[in-house]
Amino acid sequence: MNAIASFITGRKTSWVTLLIGLVFVILAFGPLSAPKSDTAPTDGLPANNETVLVNKALEGLPGTDGTVAVVVYSSDSVLTDEQKLWITGSFDPMTQSFSGGAGDKFLDYTSAEFNGAAFVPPAEVSENGKAAVITVPLDEIDEVAERAERMADMRAVAKEGMPAGIEVHITGPEGFIVDISGVFAGANFTLLLATVIIVAVLLLVTYRSPVLWLVPLIVIGVADGMASQIAPQLSTLFLGVVADGSVTGILSVLVFGAGTNYALLLIARYREELLVTEDRHQAMNKALRGVTPAILASGGTVALALLTLLFAELGGNRTLGIVVAGGIVMAMFAALVVLPAAIVVFGRGLFWPFIPKFGGVNKSDNGLWARLGRGVSKRPVIVSIAGFAILAVLSFGASGIKVGLSSTEQFRVAPEAAIGQDILAEAFPAGATSPAIVIVNNGFEEEVAAVAEGVPGVAEVIIGDSNATITKIDVVMDAESQSEAAYTIIKELRSELGSIEGAGALVGGLDAQRLDVKETYASDQLRVIPLILILVFLVLVLLLRSLVAPILLLLTVVASFFSAIGAAWLVFVNILGLPALDLSVFLFSFLFLVALGIDYNIFLVTRAKEEAEKLGMKEGMIKALASTGGVITSAGILLAAVFAVLGVLPLLALYQIGIIVGIGVLLDTLLVRTVIVPSLAFITGKYFWWPSKKFADKN
Repeated sequence: MNAIASFITGRKTSWVTLLIGLVFVILAFGPLSAPKSDTAPTDGLPANNETVLVNKALEGLPGTDGTVAVVVYSSDSVLTDEQKLWITGSFDPMTQSFSGGAGDKFLDYTSAEFNGAAFVPPAEVSENGKAAVITVPLDEIDEVAERAERMADMRAVAKEGMPAGIEVHITGPEGFIVDISGVFAGANFTLLLATVIIVAVLLLVTYRSPVLWLVPLIVIGVADGMASQIAPQLSTLFLGVVADGSVTGILSVLVFGAGTNYALLLIARYREELLVTEDRHQAMNKALRGVTPAILASGGTVALALLTLLFAELGGNRTLGIVVAGGIVMAMFAALVVLPAAIVVFGRGLFWPFIPKFGGVNKSDNGLWARLGRGVSKRPVIVSIAGFAILAVLSFGASGIKVGLSSTEQFRVAPEAAIGQDILAEAFPAGATSPAIVIVNNGFEEEVAAVAEGVPGVAEVIIGDSNATITKIDVVMDAESQSEAAYTIIKELRSELGSIEGAGALVGGLDAQRLDVKETYASDQLRVIPLILILVFLVLVLLLRSLVAPILLLLTVVASFFSAIGAAWLVFVNILGLPALDLSVFLFSFLFLVALGIDYNIFLVTRAKEEAEKLGMKEGMIKALASTGGVITSAGILLAAVFAVLGVLPLLALYQIGIIVGIGVLLDTLLVRTVIVPSLAFITGKYFWWPSKKFADKN
């Protein structure tokens, strides 16, 4: 360790370190760069999931090898006869079909044929007369750009010659796929730009130097660029899955947030060492050796916590885990290798106008945080009770929390497909727009249909297409799509139809898919959250060589998580008017808050352990709080602001995660690390480090 630190910070070898870093940059943006991907988020259900098996079976049925666009014409009032005629066209007795209507606009796009000619099924007018639907079968297109261009053309054509008083939206599977891909177009650049601006401003405010802030910003910014090129390839290499836009968005936030936190810790320690060490290279050497254990433990905790997602069932969770863990490792490399070399080559003048001079006074020893530490040490029990009381009150806000958003509620600003789906849901009977799809072995279709009709909540059963082995059955439910009532019917269908021996009945469809995603998220939470807690505890035990301290630190972080959830839920309901949390929010918020929240405890307690060896337990904690108080507060505010930037992304899940983690990080920074952890340390005294006996209070 000493040899590596000496090489990184040496007079000549620091330049060599920067050269090595430059080589890695060239490789990352050159031969190792990732191919461009416009992949949209998917549910990531496992291959043996019932809905996935249904979708795979449907590929073998006639007319199901493509996709569908649903064109919705609607009006605020009942459609007039003229408007209906324009949409539906007139019935031709010769061809026994409708012609001359809006459906003819899509003959150049449809994949269906009738009597050897392109065919679009006739429009269907809703019972309330306010909407009409045209279903257009389409061929699948793999290229995202071509798919988007086709949809743009169809949406333009749909409006041509449209009578006044009606509007049109194209939704359905194809509409959603294109719109989800479209909302991420350019979003990551906006996210990166907003992140850079926030980090730059906060670094400038923190250092009050016109130059110093540029060095960590450039180093971490380049690390983020490298991570965006290399980390997503880990998912392709090990999981065979391409990372989507939501994963790469979170990757940028965490690399910038964590990397800047590590940079703040290193620079603060370097500034301290410059006051007592004349040679800046030796000062950086001491600083680097001092912060390396904390940064490695901190980054290692985050990376390992993310890798627990590899035990999840949902593919999206596994992808996020491995990709972002790779990004955190690159952030640690940048902070521990490239940044020390980049800073030390510039000399003390980099801190201008507040240059730390050799022999100068360390003002932190008698500053705000030192005074706060001494105050907490006098009444630790009262302070601890008050701190936990605040966390408890905030936690009560989570009572009545709801989880689960429909497909149309998952966007901050609803795209056209979501608007069209809402219109369909209002205009057509509940369940009519998204029937359950049942696949059965041939010969059992009548029996299965009869059993399905007897399930409470089933409105209609329609036997559909078949091939040599299986038959498709549509089951219309008398319940709103993606509601708890619909989920109950799906469960009952699976139970009743699954008991028919030899039928091989499988139940899928949109509601079944959403139910499976919901249940799989719940399963992933039960599997992953205990692993996160165990891993964090083990890292703390190895780092601190203690059993009491890790338990107390983990307790405070978990308490701050539930407080953050409670406070955020109050904001979501009373200010933002959000109906529920997205399915992914609880798991990801817990992961990020526990893994990142423990960082600040690690920064504080590792310094306290170092100082306790010289000053004793009480004075060591006060010294640690005085030395790290400013930098940890700056780091927490910066990380909270960076997570808030997730709000520029289109998915409501990321927006919610950003707010929850932002609130949680501020609680960890300003309450937990500031008063609760020191008060617990003062209460337990030397037993804080049990079973170690070398930290007895010397005072």
